[in-house]
Amino acid sequence: MFKINKQTLEPNLNQMNTIGRNIRQLRQKNGWSQSEVAKRLEISIPAFSKIETGITDINISRLDQISRLFEVSTLEIISKEEDMSELGNFAEIEILKDRLSIKEEEIIKLQKKVIDLYEEIRNR
Repeated sequence: MFKINKQTLEPNLNQMNTIGRNIRQLRQKNGWSQSEVAKRLEISIPAFSKIETGITDINISRLDQISRLFEVSTLEIISKEEDMSELGNFAEIEILKDRLSIKEEEIIKLQKKVIDLYEEIRNR
């Protein structure tokens, strides 16, 4: 995940590369050039290129602006791919837990019906 240097409150170079790589992938996924994205962000092409390559730090407001442009969460931009898959797995696990709970309730109701039917047959 994204870790911040507590003394400078700045991400390290490896994290900047992750952020830049994620931004580049989003740009390419949308079929946009660096020039198009820079224009939409109202910054120069070299400034945007430095963000993508991890040469320059990216501030929170710029990160928010980029996430809104690509319609993704800031977490998706700052996270490594494996971190995002872990988040996806967590969400899927929660859904499966809910489904399992519902099925368990259904089983308990059916067990009660079987017991009631058994008692009814037995008392005849």
